[in-house]
Amino acid sequence: MSRPPHIRNRFVLIGDIALIIVSVLGSFALRLNVEELPFYFPAVVLMSVVALIIKIPVYFFFGLYRRLWIYASTGELRLITVAVTSASVLVSGVMLLLISAGRVLPGMPRSALGIDWLLSLVLIGGSRFALRILAEQSMSARSSGKSKRAIIIGAGDAGALVVRELQKSSQLNLVPVGFLDDDPAKQKHSIHGVTVIGTVNDLSSAIDLHRVDEVIIAIPSAPGQLVRAINDVCRVKGIPSRTMPGIYELIGGKVSVNRLREVDITDLLRREPVRVNDEAVGAALEGKRVLVTGAGGSIGRELCRQIARRNPSELILLGHGENSIFEILLELNQDYPTLSLSPVIADIRNAERLAQIFAQHQPQVVFHAAAHKHVPLMEVNIVEAVTNNVIGTRNVVQAALSQNVERFVLISTDKAVRPSSIYGATKRLAEMIVLNASTHVNTYTSKHEARDTQYEVRNTQHAFSVVRFGNVLGSRGSIIPIFKNQIAGGGPVTITHPEMYRFFMTIPEAVYLVLQAASMENGGETFVLNMGEPVRILDLAEDLIRLSGLEPHRDIEISYTGIRAGEKLTEELWDEGTPLAKTLHPDIFRLDADASSADLNLPRAIERLSSLSHSNDTDAIITLLDELIPNSSISESKVKGQKSLLTFDL
Repeated sequence: MSRPPHIRNRFVLIGDIALIIVSVLGSFALRLNVEELPFYFPAVVLMSVVALIIKIPVYFFFGLYRRLWIYASTGELRLITVAVTSASVLVSGVMLLLISAGRVLPGMPRSALGIDWLLSLVLIGGSRFALRILAEQSMSARSSGKSKRAIIIGAGDAGALVVRELQKSSQLNLVPVGFLDDDPAKQKHSIHGVTVIGTVNDLSSAIDLHRVDEVIIAIPSAPGQLVRAINDVCRVKGIPSRTMPGIYELIGGKVSVNRLREVDITDLLRREPVRVNDEAVGAALEGKRVLVTGAGGSIGRELCRQIARRNPSELILLGHGENSIFEILLELNQDYPTLSLSPVIADIRNAERLAQIFAQHQPQVVFHAAAHKHVPLMEVNIVEAVTNNVIGTRNVVQAALSQNVERFVLISTDKAVRPSSIYGATKRLAEMIVLNASTHVNTYTSKHEARDTQYEVRNTQHAFSVVRFGNVLGSRGSIIPIFKNQIAGGGPVTITHPEMYRFFMTIPEAVYLVLQAASMENGGETFVLNMGEPVRILDLAEDLIRLSGLEPHRDIEISYTGIRAGEKLTEELWDEGTPLAKTLHPDIFRLDADASSADLNLPRAIERLSSLSHSNDTDAIITLLDELIPNSSISESKVKGQKSLLTFDL
């Protein structure tokens, strides 16, 4: 990797001394006739001495000798202008005092002072940018033989920044040869010396015409359809493509070449972002004490990242796994060194411990993301699913009610709709607990060891709500990492059924919308995120194989293992016939109040489930879940899927 030549600032200082003298001489030469110059020579000498005494310290003060001028930009140009102007004003002031006080320089032209300012600006500024030009030419000469040629997709702010960084650094050994952008107004125009040579539809011909070695997609808001089309062209041409992360991944971050990465499956499925009412999210979180359960999980971590950007007064990271909490704590400490972070290791099934935590930290906003989520594992660990997802949620809700938490948001799943799995059923009960707590007055009693923990709930309306969405891409133990491991091992990629469909969303986008929904809640709402069109799992697998540089069904086989217990071919986000209302955000919808627990003594039903869990009566648990949850089919699903219970391909 070639490096730009480093010019030491002491040489820059020596050059400035010479340029200051030249500037003074030039100011007199431009103002006077040649025959007058000898008469004013003492004035030239005196002004040169004054200029050196004043200008060099002023330039030091403004940091002109602490910069790498080979990376000079418009910011440095402004700095030079301020420094030169300040120095010239001081020089002019001293010279005018000398003229008026001692009359040692009779008839000296005052305009020479203004001319000196202009010449200093040109000479000092020009010398700095000359260093940059020489450095760029040197770098270009050194790397011309081994640099790769790149086309940049998108001539916007991100594209301009990427080109600028590629020109400044040879780290990636890429030389931008042109932009492609669909904006007609940008055609044939140049940005940092790189021309917009066509539209995205011209990519195939541009690759051949300009002998392109790589394509960079510099549009953070590019929808998955566009990324897919570009990637398909690159795959046919046999050249790599890189992309900026999506807009939701860049929230609070910066666009730079360091963020460039290979195109992955999340890019192919991303949608055009809709950002609405960020101010409301900030108002709901800024200056608040915020607690996140399951803070070490995939959703919990991203919640912590995005909440941290909204300046809470304290962020409490509650999780059961110490390693995952430690990892997110290190990340947040590095990115937000002034943020008050409180890592808490606790099990949400321990009601007494939760009561202590809530009493100590007194959170104002709670995001409940802790849950056992793996469908096949929960089918064979029914008691764990019930005690964690149901009893644990009840404990968190009770603790929140006892401390009068202002906002409470449960992270839920599409599998809670007409559940056919233990996981889906326990999450639906968790929803019912949260919604019931928002509108009902209850006195709950939780048995912990030999003691009773009782929570008195006042007769108030609480802003407790549910946000329900489908699968997220890239979470731990999800389908994408499993498929990648199978591809790396040479296959086969295993799928339960060729017509299996699922909703998918990236983790940053899902969490962003969760925060948007949280800012809208009044209490008792079930918010449903717009997941777009469901994706066929077979298509997802084929895309992943192609992104790995292989061909599905030729290089990597795809096999089918059969539907497992608790699975459905397609998922739903709400019960059929349930009214759905729009909200202020086009990607968030609100369901009418869930009436499924209206005629149900929910606290008594939960206590019954807790008792059955203590006695490990799984058959009775399944029967009770089917009774409690409308349109559930857990018993029927378990019988049908018993043979394929432990195949973990989806």
